[in-house]
Amino acid sequence: MAKNKQANARLDVEGMSLQSLSLWNITLRRLLRRKSAVIGLVIIGILIMVALTAQWLAPYDPLKSMLDIQGYSGSIEKRLPPCIHMLGCPADEPQHILGLDGNIRDEFSRLLYGSRLSLMVGFATVTFAIIIGTVLGALGGYLGGWVDNVIMRVMDVLLAFPSLLLAIAIVTVLGPGLINALLAIGIVSIPAYARVVRASVLSVREMDYVSATRALGGNTYEILFKRILPNALTPLIVQGTLGIATAILDAAALSFLGLGAQPPTPEWGSMLGAERNQVFTAPHLVFYPGFMIMLTVLAFNLIGDGLRDALDPRLGHAS
Repeated sequence: MAKNKQANARLDVEGMSLQSLSLWNITLRRLLRRKSAVIGLVIIGILIMVALTAQWLAPYDPLKSMLDIQGYSGSIEKRLPPCIHMLGCPADEPQHILGLDGNIRDEFSRLLYGSRLSLMVGFATVTFAIIIGTVLGALGGYLGGWVDNVIMRVMDVLLAFPSLLLAIAIVTVLGPGLINALLAIGIVSIPAYARVVRASVLSVREMDYVSATRALGGNTYEILFKRILPNALTPLIVQGTLGIATAILDAAALSFLGLGAQPPTPEWGSMLGAERNQVFTAPHLVFYPGFMIMLTVLAFNLIGDGLRDALDPRLGHAS
């Protein structure tokens, strides 16, 4: 009799694993049916390809002024407007399709390399915040009691401050720099993921397959990290996708204020900050970095909205 119960419990656990795989396949098909999500995926795919191939696509070194490049034959003028041969720029002038910035550096090259930094900022900060937030939220939701109270009260304190202001305060204490900016953005993002994971764990921990794992003699680690968490990640995935967009915006804001990436690092926010006084005399130097930030944030928001709809069972999708 006991063996039959253990066998049934094992079948319940294996069946739940297979069902989870099937649900992810269905979710992917639902996501690809949404035009907005597909557009977001295409944009992010292009940005990733640009980031990976920037060293071959960029015509000039993004850190070097044209004055420092030996053999450069162009007539140097500060904030030189875009020079495109196909649009009438003299053939004897070097081509700068987005012009030169205030420090006589090729704007197009800096824009391409900026995609590397912005995507790295988004993925790195969200990964850090998700790992820490998931562990804290899972422990609080599963263990409950004083552990849950301590963790959630700390998260409530962090949530009491506006995220950008708290990030500015952290960077001010740690000192300006890209690494400190990443750390600050990651810290202020932790509470959102901790609360999402805690809520999911509270709803999942009483499911039948969790009880089946307990009946098989599973320990706390196996129950929490192998049974509960994999089936509580749905809202976390959506939150993480949307969080990448927020992290990119926060990093750009910190760099704009001079607290993030430091010159001459090509980062879209710092490029905006460096040329903000030229918005009327050389508007293209402000427009292009701002447009790239907007496009990247829009793409991640489109993917996040598509994932939210695809993972929501209340919408009654047809598989």
